[in-house]
Amino acid sequence: MALLAGPPLSAASAQPTATSMPAKLAPLKSGRVPVNGIDYYYEIYGKGEPVLLLHGGLGSIDLYEPGMPRLAEGRQVIAIDLQGHGRTPLGNRLIDPAAIGDDLGGLLSKLGYKQVDVVGYSFGGAVALRLAIQHPAQVRRLALISTLFAQDGFYPEMLPQQAALGAGMADAMKETPIYRSYAAVAPDPGQFPKLLDAMGAMMRKPYNWAEGVKTLKMPVMLIYGDSDMIRPEHIVEFYHLLGGGLRDAGWDRKTMATNRLAILPDTTHYEMAQNPTLPQTILTFLNGNAGAKQGKAK
Repeated sequence: MALLAGPPLSAASAQPTATSMPAKLAPLKSGRVPVNGIDYYYEIYGKGEPVLLLHGGLGSIDLYEPGMPRLAEGRQVIAIDLQGHGRTPLGNRLIDPAAIGDDLGGLLSKLGYKQVDVVGYSFGGAVALRLAIQHPAQVRRLALISTLFAQDGFYPEMLPQQAALGAGMADAMKETPIYRSYAAVAPDPGQFPKLLDAMGAMMRKPYNWAEGVKTLKMPVMLIYGDSDMIRPEHIVEFYHLLGGGLRDAGWDRKTMATNRLAILPDTTHYEMAQNPTLPQTILTFLNGNAGAKQGKAK
C-alpha cells in the first residue's frame, strides 16, 4: 500500500502544508465513535448521498481540504481520522489495514449508514480496499487513489525508504509540515514516535490482496498520477484483476468494463490531494455519469 501523505522522509520539508478546514466549510457534525478499542474522530460535511473519505498515511481529515468544498456540494462527506492519525489516538493495537477496515464497518453501522460510497488515498486507499473486501455490502462504489494491492507495486527504491520509518526519525521531523499538522490536532503529540514505529512496522510486512480484489462486485475506480510512486505495471495488473483493460470496448461499448482507470497528468503521489481535477474525476464516477454498468464485466 502506498502509505505516506507526503514525500519520502528525506524530502519531507517539501510536502505541501496541510491546513485546517476553511471556516466557510465548517462540519455539520463532528464527534467520536469507539470501535474495537479505537476512539475514532469523524466530521460530516454537506448533504446528499453519503461518501466516506479516508486520508493518506501521516495525514488527517485536513489532507482533503482543497477538494472538500467540491465533494460536499452534492454529497454528504463522512471524513475520518484513521487510527493514530489526526484527532484519533493510536491506542494499544498494531496498525493494520484489515483491522481498520473492520473498524470502519462497525463505525458506519454505529453512525447509521447501511451503505456508502468510499474514497481512499494511499494508506486510506488500502483501508478502503480492505473495507470493501471484508464488508462488501456496505460499499456501493469504491474509488482508490494511489493505492496498491501488493507490496511489490512500489518502485524498488521505495521499499527501503518506507521500511526505515520509525521512532528514530521523530526528532528530525519536528520542523516538517507532517509533524506540525499532526501536533496541531493530535490528542497527545507525544505519541508521534509511536505512530512512526507503528506505521514502519506495517510497511515492512509483505502482503498481496489479489484474491480479495477478484471478489469485488461493486464498481471500482483506480486513480493515479502519471508520476506516482507506484509502478505502471502494477497499476495495469490491478486494473486487470478488476476485469478492466482486457479487451476492446467496441464501438457500441458492448464489452465495456465495469470498472474505471484514471491517470492524472503532471501529478506525483504526493500532489494528488492538491490536483484540482481530482474532485470532478471522483464525482463523475461516484455519480454514475461515466456509463459504468453495475456488476463486473467478464
